[in-house]
Amino acid sequence: MVGRLVRFAFTGGIGFVADAAALWLLLATTPLGALSARVLSIGFALCVTWQINRHLTFSPSSRSIAQEGARYGGVGIATGIVNYLVYCALLLAMPALPPLAALAFASIVAMALSFLGYSRLVFDR
Repeated sequence: MVGRLVRFAFTGGIGFVADAAALWLLLATTPLGALSARVLSIGFALCVTWQINRHLTFSPSSRSIAQEGARYGGVGIATGIVNYLVYCALLLAMPALPPLAALAFASIVAMALSFLGYSRLVFDR
């Protein structure tokens, strides 16, 4: 269990970097604002973490890849909504807060929910 948590945290770190890099790139190169760019960056990070969690953290489930992907996406969307709401609340409550700082805090909040959802509902571990 401890090893799985460490691998999950490692995967989350990679997902955070993917999310932050996508957010930074979108903010720097498109007219998107911090809120709309974050929707896209969350989707990108979700795709990245699914593959890493599938092969490193939990191992593939006994379901078809389509079923597993749908379940992963469902849990990811649910926890992504929590992540996004915390991110938005922080930026609205503290307008001077840098978007990447809000992203970091929101990601930590959503991490526990993600682990429970992925381990129980997607990979049955």
